Amino acid sequence: MPVYVALLRAVNVGGTGALPMAELKTICEDLGFTDVKTYIQSGNVLFRSDASEATVEEKLDAALGQKMGKRPGVMMRSRKELEAIAANAPFPDAKPNFLLVYFLPEKPPADALEKMVAPDGEEAKLATREIYVHYPKGSGRSKLKLPALKAGTSRNLNTVRKLADMAAAMEG
Repeated sequence: MPVYVALLRAVNVGGTGALPMAELKTICEDLGFTDVKTYIQSGNVLFRSDASEATVEEKLDAALGQKMGKRPGVMMRSRKELEAIAANAPFPDAKPNFLLVYFLPEKPPADALEKMVAPDGEEAKLATREIYVHYPKGSGRSKLKLPALKAGTSRNLNTVRKLADMAAAMEG
């Protein structure tokens, strides 16, 4: 049975969009997913399902939409995809926690980086369904403007690696 990694958009620890990870786990189990595991309070969940990636993504996004009042957006990736994303990360001199991977629902347009405004020297690179962004001064106070990122959700490179490791352990 395939292992899926779901990355939720607009889900965080506090304020609007807050969803305790225990609740997320219960929602996944209620949908029939098995071996459900969450990782840190930023909307990362791993599980097994016989359904297709598109079906799993739709079911989870719809269930979360019912719970939260609106669909947050769910980006699905496999262990192999996460491993490739980590292995192919550009900006080799970047600290892993300063290199964010923005997971998108589909391939970014070829001109996605043309509208980028990077006042702090941020760098970005397009990938399959991701955009890598290096924040040399950290992302917290960055004034980066890149409209293509709005549709996605980001995780730093350390988190991407950890999720890939967790998925590999589940596939064991």
